[in-house]
Amino acid sequence: MNILFLTMSSGIEKFHARGIYTDLMRKFREEGHDVYIVFPRERKHGLPTEERVQNGVHLLGVRTLNVTKTNVIEKGIGQVSIEFLYKRAIKKFFSNINFDLILYSTPPITFPNVIEYVKKNNPSARTYLLLKDIFPQNAVDMGMLSKTGLKGLLYKFFRVKEKKLYALSDYIGCMSPANVRYVLEHNPEISSTRVEIAPNSLELVALEHNTDKSVLAKYNIPTDKPIFIYGGNLGVPQGIPFLIQCLAANADRADCHFVVVGSGTYYQKMADWYQTCQPKAVTVMKGLPKDDYDRLVQACQVGLIFLDYRFTIPNFPSRLLSYLENRMPVIACTDPNCDTGSIAEENGFGFYVPSNDVAAFTKAVDKMLASDIPVMGEMGYQFMKENYLIENTYNHIMKHF
Repeated sequence: MNILFLTMSSGIEKFHARGIYTDLMRKFREEGHDVYIVFPRERKHGLPTEERVQNGVHLLGVRTLNVTKTNVIEKGIGQVSIEFLYKRAIKKFFSNINFDLILYSTPPITFPNVIEYVKKNNPSARTYLLLKDIFPQNAVDMGMLSKTGLKGLLYKFFRVKEKKLYALSDYIGCMSPANVRYVLEHNPEISSTRVEIAPNSLELVALEHNTDKSVLAKYNIPTDKPIFIYGGNLGVPQGIPFLIQCLAANADRADCHFVVVGSGTYYQKMADWYQTCQPKAVTVMKGLPKDDYDRLVQACQVGLIFLDYRFTIPNFPSRLLSYLENRMPVIACTDPNCDTGSIAEENGFGFYVPSNDVAAFTKAVDKMLASDIPVMGEMGYQFMKENYLIENTYNHIMKHF
């Protein structure tokens, strides 16, 4: 089959790198399909719109305005203009290709006109949405949009786009059961036969749990106690003020150590707290070389997940995969709508904590330390192999053909 994948992930250009999208596209290629990928090239990189073929995969980079790390005006115009730029590039480079599957992911929700265009020229093609982000409701949850006033007009505009995207999709693949329920409950016009679970997944790579503690010593992290790690974005969705409260409540523990490695809009708040309080049981770092970060994760024992309690949509954080892959149980501090914690508890590889209850976090740490951490980690690894390998997502999509 000819597969067209539309994405706003510029990282897809590094086709051999690991990731939920690169792994999936490689799987399609390995199964004998012809893969065509359209991705953005922000103008700050100074690269033109062009197509190149890498290991049999057609990569079409489209020059766009800056949509990341730029001012609000350019970001807004950039998002709105994406559809026109993608349509023009597809028409120029891929007009002679008969596509069988049009695959795309959120964010963003601003692809409906592109999908309509490709579908019109390929009427027999199936359309499949990989739903990773429920927008604009998540922006309402975080206070970035509202349903009234001027921001309410923006909400209504994006909600129309969201509805159209769903209507154009023959199938909608969600990350978890809670995601499926949410989509159906809030969009009753969608048939349940069109919505299914197609989770975040990865290509299995044999990893040995690191017994070399030198990376810990290198960054002045204790080598004689269990290490709880949070790695990733430190932004509004992660509820960083609550993470700081949890660390502050456990700052003087002698039976474990907490490591936070990441960056984002709330990093400075985290760093300021760390410098001011100098907690004995906590280490905060902005970022590490990839090799060092990978070694660090492998040397830790427990993974931490944090999501803001205000969310009404059920997120499913992709960092869970990294923890499970490294045979680490998790403590999932999330809103009650997210089912990551309940899935972890039901399958024996972690504990759920409401992300507004510091005392519950401390109890979960105590409970984890009293548990058989390696056994829980192994249960998580087996659960990942049964549910979150790239073969699962690939088969969910291909069963429709």
